[in-house]
Amino acid sequence: MSDIIKLVGARIRDIRKSRGLSQDALAEKAGFNPSYIGFIERAERNISMINLEKIAGALNVGVYQLFAYVKDEEDLTEEMSPTKDILSLLRERDPKDIEMARNVLIEIFGRMDGN
Repeated sequence: MSDIIKLVGARIRDIRKSRGLSQDALAEKAGFNPSYIGFIERAERNISMINLEKIAGALNVGVYQLFAYVKDEEDLTEEMSPTKDILSLLRERDPKDIEMARNVLIEIFGRMDGN
């Protein structure tokens, strides 16, 4: 699938999790089968604009907010390719894994800076 489908799916997953919703709960609020939400989050299905609007409504966000990762990616220059790689890795992880990676980076940079 294309990068935009992956980014939008990841953004939907992140917003859903930040709202404390399961895939089942989001599916119910948006009027979909729970497996459909999983397909969207894993970028296994292309989503129509109408369904995107339903999901945004169920998440209580504007449709434009589901494209935030796309904007973030566009703002990164070619020299920031490693940063893009790191962001891609983090988007696929659980919040606990992301927190652990953050703590590891803080520790590494602290040692590099002599703290």
